[in-house]
Amino acid sequence: MTTNSNQEKIVLVTGGSGFIAVHCILQLLQAGYHVRTTVRTLDRETEVREMLRVGGVEAGEQLSFIAADLASDENWKAALAGCTYVLHVASPTPLKDYKHEDEMIIPAREGVLRVLRTARDAGVKRVVLTSAFGAIGFGHPQQAAPFKETDWTVLNDKTPAYQKSKTLAERAAWDFIAKEGKGLELAAINPVAVLGPVLGPDFSHSIQIIKRLMQDKAPGSPKINSSFVDVRDVADLHLKAMTDPAANGERFLATAGKSVWLVDVAEVLKRRMDTAAAHIKVKELPNWLLRIAAWRDPAVKVLIPMLGKLMNTTNEKAVRLLGWKPRSTEEAIIATAESLVRLDLLNK
Repeated sequence: MTTNSNQEKIVLVTGGSGFIAVHCILQLLQAGYHVRTTVRTLDRETEVREMLRVGGVEAGEQLSFIAADLASDENWKAALAGCTYVLHVASPTPLKDYKHEDEMIIPAREGVLRVLRTARDAGVKRVVLTSAFGAIGFGHPQQAAPFKETDWTVLNDKTPAYQKSKTLAERAAWDFIAKEGKGLELAAINPVAVLGPVLGPDFSHSIQIIKRLMQDKAPGSPKINSSFVDVRDVADLHLKAMTDPAANGERFLATAGKSVWLVDVAEVLKRRMDTAAAHIKVKELPNWLLRIAAWRDPAVKVLIPMLGKLMNTTNEKAVRLLGWKPRSTEEAIIATAESLVRLDLLNK
């Protein structure tokens, strides 16, 4: 562990069992910080510590846990006491069987405000909010130019509930800082689809893209375009935004760069993963076939609005302002696949 002035600082990471959060904790511990993390139940502590061990760190007393839920005020004051920084990573994940969009929107928005309000009252210096590309790139007409931080998702009746929740939560955060922040600093990180090394069974829903391709569950890839980023680089960007003066009041797209089609992801896996990906079909499925399948399969239906739509992004701002140097998309894809094989998670 690093011995430096960071040992005197406590960083709160919310939602400590999550994919991005665990990687943030890993890098904070390696940088010498004391880390406190919230989990919904303390039963998750053993799981989190095991994921950190897989990542190469024995946390010991440098890491502590506290039970706190975004839907309740209980324990948040204790969680934030004495903290210099907060990485607010916790957020409701996409729900498959929600009855109303408010089931995602209200917890996300109210959870952000609960953390910000308590952080302000506790004298925290800066909060880094984990937002999403979902707050940037949805609801726009087709465009050739890459999406950037000045773009916001257009909210209407067609906006998916998860993307709407991320947009409204981030907007609520910026409004709070402007009107009630009283000096509390805020930066936002907006990751695209997050790949990278899996440390255990709890990982980003984006990992399912790689997992399904390697499980040979599809005859090919839908014509969907996406940008990707390695989780290690997302964590690194959180740490940079936490301390760099240039990050205050800014949002940053966390993306490896130019977007790719899913058939290109399949090609990378086929080329780089040898026998583990020998069965992958590097074939793009026609849109009409997906539209027919959508009548029977709700999971396919959610893909229809994205068919053929270019979702290019740029990381120029994070690179220029914070000196961020993300890995390539191909590196992120292969790191994901290798970890799924190494931890024997492909068939689980």
